[in-house]
Formats: sequence, structure tokens, C-alpha cells
Amino acid sequence: MSKTYEYPRPALTVDIVVFALDEEDLQVMLIQRDLAPFEGRWALPGGFVRVDESLEEAGRRELEEETGLKDIYLEQLYTFGEVTRDPRERVVTVAYYALVNLAGHDIHASSDARNAAWFSLNDLPELAFDHDQILATAHTRLRGKVRYQPIGFELLPRKFTLRQLQHVYEIILGRPLDKRNFRKKVLSTGLIVPLEEIEQDVAHRAARLYQFDNRKYARLSKQGFHFEI
Repeated sequence: MSKTYEYPRPALTVDIVVFALDEEDLQVMLIQRDLAPFEGRWALPGGFVRVDESLEEAGRRELEEETGLKDIYLEQLYTFGEVTRDPRERVVTVAYYALVNLAGHDIHASSDARNAAWFSLNDLPELAFDHDQILATAHTRLRGKVRYQPIGFELLPRKFTLRQLQHVYEIILGRPLDKRNFRKKVLSTGLIVPLEEIEQDVAHRAARLYQFDNRKYARLSKQGFHFEI
């Protein structure tokens, strides 16, 4: 039985800020819009939520359709509902942020995206809609959360060195960290497991490789564990 609503309902979308890391700085995934409004302008991946899917399902679907990315860390960020944020109609968007390893994912534009590419957070093009505000909010959240929850491991390969791990935190936090103190804190958590392997084909002295222990983190989280850097 159909129902008539007294008030008009705004459209609902999802937008996703995808972060990755290279040797120099933090990268963000953008798509070049192939449709109006803002045709040809760069924007965050995203789109309208279908009536038969959850918000996260919509986010993951849009991300895969527009960039080819799937099976990645995804967390809800914030809801943006400025009345004039979309020139087509009243649109409320629920933003998410995602973390990926650059080496572990291939990207390709599809759906209503003309192109998909990584951009340095320090060298961004003009963005469509209010996506600059969404991106800034996601960056602030990432910098705050990485200090007390080990989400930074999502940006690393499965096997990594302590040098690589420290580099992740220095880039995200935007400041150098004391090598001795950082390693002492990280190793004392017991969250990383030393491997009987070292780096291969590197110009510098090869370092030991480590892995993140997801099972131990899951157990510690239930006890109120905090990963403080």
C-alpha cells in the first residue's frame, strides 16, 4: 500500500574519501565527472543510495563502480546537508573515508566517471560540490584517529618494516617522530609480529619485516585498549 508523505523528501547520496600513501605524502582518489552538474570537474567517488541497500552497501558499490576499488577499510565520517550543496535538488550526503595500500589496488574509471586518479593532498584540483569540505573533514578525522587506533596499518603492505610504519605516521600527523620512542611504543603493544624475513632488493641495509596481528588487536579492543602514538 502506497503512502503519501506530508513533507517532500531530500535525495540521499554517499561520498567516499579514499586515502593512500606514497613515499612523499598522502594521496586521495578522485574521479572526473562525466555528467552534469560539474561535468569534467574532479570529485570524490560517490552517488545516490538505492532504496534497497544500506549506506555502507551504497558506498562500497559506488566505489567499485567508479574506481574499481573493493574490499577495503571503510568507515562512516559525517553527514553533510547544506541546502544548496547540490544545484540539481536538495541532496543530503553521508560521507565515508577509506584507507588502501597503493601497491595493492588497481584503479579504473567506469560508470559515470570519465577518469579516476590519485592526487597528492598537497596538490589538488578544484573540486565539485562541497567535496573540498568533505575532504578536509576526513583528513582531520584521520589525523585524530590514527593516534589512538591502529588504522595506519591499512596503508601498508602485509609485510612491512618499522621504518615504513613510522613513515606512515609521520606523513599523516605532519611531523617527525622520535625513532627510539616510536619503536618502543609500537613494540610494547604486541600488535606487530616480527618475521624471520628481511627486505629484499633495497639500496640501504635490509631491515626485518613485521606483520600486524589483527586477532590480538580484536581481543585487546574488547578490553578498552588504546593505541597511543
